[in-house]
Amino acid sequence: MRSNKEVTDMIIKNVGGAANIISFYHCATRIRFTLKDKSKFNAEFLKQQPEILGAVQAGDESQVIIGAKVGEYFNQIEKDYDIAANNTESPAPSDEHVGIIRKFINIIVAIMAPIITPLIAGGMFKVVISLLTTFNLISVKSQNYAILSFMADAVFYFLPMMLAVSAAEHFKTNKFLAIATAGVLLHPNWAAMVLAGKPVALFGVPITLASYSSTVIPIILCVWIQSYVEKFAEKVSPNVIKTMLKPLLIFIIMAPLALLLIGPIGSWLGDLLALLINSLNKVAPWLVPTIMGACSPLLVMVGMHVALTPIASLGFASPARSENILGPGMLASNIAQSGCAFAISLKEKRPQNRQIAVSAGVTALSGITEPALYGVTLKYQRALYAVMAAGGIAGFYAGITQVVRYSFGSPGIFTIVNFIGKPGNFVNAIITAIIAFILGFVFTFLIVKTDQPEKQIAKTLDGDKDANHTATTEIVYAPVDGRVIPLDQVNDEVFASKSLGSGIGINPATDLITSPITGKITMTYKTGHAIGLTSPSGTEYLIHIGIDTVNMKGNGFKVIVTKGQDVRKGDPLVQVDFAKIKAAGYDPTVLLISLNTADDALTFTTKQEVTIDDPVFSLADMRKNQHGKNN
Repeated sequence: MRSNKEVTDMIIKNVGGAANIISFYHCATRIRFTLKDKSKFNAEFLKQQPEILGAVQAGDESQVIIGAKVGEYFNQIEKDYDIAANNTESPAPSDEHVGIIRKFINIIVAIMAPIITPLIAGGMFKVVISLLTTFNLISVKSQNYAILSFMADAVFYFLPMMLAVSAAEHFKTNKFLAIATAGVLLHPNWAAMVLAGKPVALFGVPITLASYSSTVIPIILCVWIQSYVEKFAEKVSPNVIKTMLKPLLIFIIMAPLALLLIGPIGSWLGDLLALLINSLNKVAPWLVPTIMGACSPLLVMVGMHVALTPIASLGFASPARSENILGPGMLASNIAQSGCAFAISLKEKRPQNRQIAVSAGVTALSGITEPALYGVTLKYQRALYAVMAAGGIAGFYAGITQVVRYSFGSPGIFTIVNFIGKPGNFVNAIITAIIAFILGFVFTFLIVKTDQPEKQIAKTLDGDKDANHTATTEIVYAPVDGRVIPLDQVNDEVFASKSLGSGIGINPATDLITSPITGKITMTYKTGHAIGLTSPSGTEYLIHIGIDTVNMKGNGFKVIVTKGQDVRKGDPLVQVDFAKIKAAGYDPTVLLISLNTADDALTFTTKQEVTIDDPVFSLADMRKNQHGKNN
């Protein structure tokens, strides 16, 4: 395994280097980069790395999905790269035409994501209090309960303060003045005026009485406006008194605006959103959890599930102190993914894949689904459909029984106590989880084929439907994207004569060499120009990268694996700079040879262009292969 530094250096390189990063932060499972030039985000390469679960471009964010080690990698990057201090310019203009709704969602996602951690902390704190009262360890009338409650509620009450910091970083304005504006909205004297309910005016202008504790939209609007006010103050303040006048102008403008106009607008928008959701729930109370139960994996894939957090927050700030926007539906989806992963672990015959499925099943059960989503659900054909169907049905049950959640926390088996509240709610939440797990398991077990790639080789290779091949066929995939070259046409007499064995050549279109089989690395070279592998059947394969490239002495090659390492089909083996190989005058053809295997033992593809997901040949009869070895 590579060290954290090796991995993070690789990540930084493939987001375009430190100079290409404007800002970055992390949530529970992914590092989110804002880049000057998004075209330098090498998502396809990052997806191939064993330490990385996935990479997606979501609006203006380039996201690298890590999983449990996200904090370690983030800290390593902060330690090694002074990104925040050096990269303050704006991103390069994008060719993408992003609609206003998508822009708004992207902004909300970026601002809310860093706040998820304290929200989870406060939510879990409330879970502990709930458990203490449920088991009569403390009384709801006791001083202990009162003190613990305001401790847990502090996270939500002062949410505008945290959002002020996050929004200021996003809109690139002074974060301390943003906090001061949030302080105006939360000041005890203002809260007392709101509680008193008597009309309030500033210089004769009436102020809407609204409480801003636990709110989201008002402070985001305030900070957004502040970013423009700050530019105005910078422009009009003389240099001689700028250090005093500029902050005064910003605050003396923003404080009244926050109470007179911006805060009330945000409050009205929040009330409107709540009204729409409540109206939808009254008309079809089953609909929101059903949709969330079915669509959560799709939202998580692009990191857009965070955008719904503000709406869920409105529920916690309402008199009901509960929400059904995220909690019930995501509980159904998360547990369905766990059931899917455990079903795969039983069906999967390959030990390494089985271990991955078990681990992903456990983490999904606890509410963290990225390992299951990227390691299982999206990997196996039809698994995503099984999860979406199971999550949708379980979400429908949560909807018709009106399940709600009373505090934040990634929905899973350990946070299901977040559903303790009104009579029957907790029981129905448990039933929702049981339905999701059982259906996720059963649907996956029935419709997902874990051995499909190996058992359908003959069919995959050019339509050969001879069923007798399936029991003795071994599939071999392309180690690199590119154009297929028959072995007898490659520019090397030894390989072209097939004296080492039969196989193919590929004129490479990409720079990453991946494993064509599931097996073991049995040979590596310091020069990086060749890799040897052995399949579980004992068949030996050679990948030779370029012709005579041994003379480059490793220049342009970076070997990712070590001898004796187990690999899966598609795992990265060698990173190659083919441009450097061509510049040095060498033929870049990648050769894939089944050592000591006769030509008639292989069934070749007729495709002229292949990717690493395409089979290029198969050993159609192991007895022929063995005969070839004996010869």
